[in-house]
Amino acid sequence: VTKAEEEGELNVIALPPDWANYGNVIAAFEEKYDITVNSDQPDTDSQTEIDTAKRLAGKDRAPDVFDLGQAVALANTDMFAPYKVQAWEDIPAEFKAPDGLWVNDYGGYMSVGYDSAKVPDVTSLDDLLGSDYKGAVALNGDPTTAGAAFSGVMMAAVATGGSADDIAPGVEYFSQLNDAGNLLPVGPSSATIESGQTPVVVDWDYLNAAEAAKLPTWKVFVPDDAVVAGYYFQAVNKEAPHPNAARLWEEFLYSDEGQNLWLQGGARPVRADAMVEAGTIDSDAYKALPPVSGEPVIVTDEQTAKAAEYLSGNWAKASG
Repeated sequence: VTKAEEEGELNVIALPPDWANYGNVIAAFEEKYDITVNSDQPDTDSQTEIDTAKRLAGKDRAPDVFDLGQAVALANTDMFAPYKVQAWEDIPAEFKAPDGLWVNDYGGYMSVGYDSAKVPDVTSLDDLLGSDYKGAVALNGDPTTAGAAFSGVMMAAVATGGSADDIAPGVEYFSQLNDAGNLLPVGPSSATIESGQTPVVVDWDYLNAAEAAKLPTWKVFVPDDAVVAGYYFQAVNKEAPHPNAARLWEEFLYSDEGQNLWLQGGARPVRADAMVEAGTIDSDAYKALPPVSGEPVIVTDEQTAKAAEYLSGNWAKASG
């Protein structure tokens, strides 16, 4: 702690304040420690995190830590410094690299959020291909660079005859959505949702649920035939300009306090099971998680790499 506070600063990137409660996570960290958090490009995507770290390598403005989608994280592990937090044993083996290069932090399920005052209730992904959703559907990001969008296409694949091993039907689904004039070339945000510009948004359930707290007519649908789960990847930049602050940040995120702060944002923290057993989970927030039924699909590292390769060659033509 002393060495981290001597550094006095922590550089983070791509952490929107309303994403998994990151605004409060950052505020709590700053209040707990004598460290200023510099939050750069909060609304950017995972690939830009990596590109920025490469561009600023060796400079004091470079990001100290990463929070990345699966595909981008696994393609860039050579940029990570191994680190195991004190709560390492609480984290299931499938959610961490054995050498500590990366560890999953929080997750959720892919969903469709929609304004029930503007479009009919969504009961399946097929509904979105209909004329009632003309110019209404937005995907959160580009699936070749953003984790949420990647999982959105994977959800569509699973729902339309594909699988975690075959994302091609998901690309075809979004091609049909685009051809029907239903897919919007707009990145969704709280502002676009509240203004009505993006009345339907394909995104993580915790982000869509957060919008429901602001817009009473906003509903969240997780298709029970395509329950695609996903966790983000936390890592320390091996060229972090504030290496001690970076590691203290990781300790905070995986502490009960940090995990509960993510949970209060509707995300499922990776230590949830251990915290339930220990009685340290925020039980009210845990009970308030969006209900999900159906068998979850958890995409493996190998399946992610295969899907990312397919997307890089086929997404641009599908999305027009």
